[in-house]
Amino acid sequence: MNIKLIAIGKTDNKQLMLLIDDYMKRLGFYIKFSLDIIPDIKNSKKLSKVQQKKKEGDLILSKVNSSDTIILLDEGGKQFDSIAFSSYLQKHMNSGIKQLVFVIGGPYGFSEDVYKKANGKLSLSKMTFSHQMIRLFFIEQLYRGFTILRNEPYHHR
Repeated sequence: MNIKLIAIGKTDNKQLMLLIDDYMKRLGFYIKFSLDIIPDIKNSKKLSKVQQKKKEGDLILSKVNSSDTIILLDEGGKQFDSIAFSSYLQKHMNSGIKQLVFVIGGPYGFSEDVYKKANGKLSLSKMTFSHQMIRLFFIEQLYRGFTILRNEPYHHR
């Protein structure tokens, strides 16, 4: 199984990018992982929230295949602790899917088309974090999940 994370907008903080890159390298020991960044919509200030979500949604949907399992990182999604999240990952790996795609939307969330295509929603916290920080937190949790599955000491139970 491959895991892909799709996110809207680049990360402009160099320290944050270094951390993201570090966890992506670590994750590579466990699974094929890719991060697909969709550039911010140009002239978005001229668009309504609905128009911006629609444009972003079209770009998101252009990055997924019909056979992909798509999970939206959404405040209304299911929450897991790290151990339950590792079980969630294992369940997907056991299901035989080729690619599991997680998506971080833009500042206003997802378009209706993206919600319709999604296979599920996941929330990392009841708190709100910047889209840039969520990338780091999510990739770290993926890494943590795989270390839990391998019984490695990164996660202390």
